[in-house]
Amino acid sequence: MALFVKGSNVSFILRIALAFVFLYAAFSSFASPNDWIGYMPRFMLGIVPDQLLLAGFSVFEIVLSGWLLSGLYVRYAALLAAAMLAGIVALNPALLPITFRDIGLFIAALALFAEASQPTPDK
Repeated sequence: MALFVKGSNVSFILRIALAFVFLYAAFSSFASPNDWIGYMPRFMLGIVPDQLLLAGFSVFEIVLSGWLLSGLYVRYAALLAAAMLAGIVALNPALLPITFRDIGLFIAALALFAEASQPTPDK
C-alpha cells in the first residue's frame, strides 16, 4: 500500500483524480465504442480499423492510469497525461463545448507535474 501513497497528499489526490478519469473513459469506450469514436481526430480514422484505434487508445489510458497510481516517476506520467489532454483539446476544436473539461484536467496534470518536480527534503 505504501507504493500508492508515495508523495504528498496533493500528489496522491491528483493522481487518483486523473487515473479515475482515464479509467472511466477507457472502460466506457470498451463498453460503448460508438459513443467514443467521434472523439478521435478525423485524420487518424481509417489508418487502422477505427475500433482498433479506439481500443489501442483505451489500453494506453489504462496503462497511464496504472502508472499514475503506482507513484513511480510521477512527473513523467503527469507530463504525458498533460500532453495527451492538450492533444485531445487541440485536435478536436469543434468539440470544445464537450472537451473544455479536458482543459481543467490538463491544468490538474500540470499541477501534478509541478508538485512531483519539487525537491524532497532529506529524511
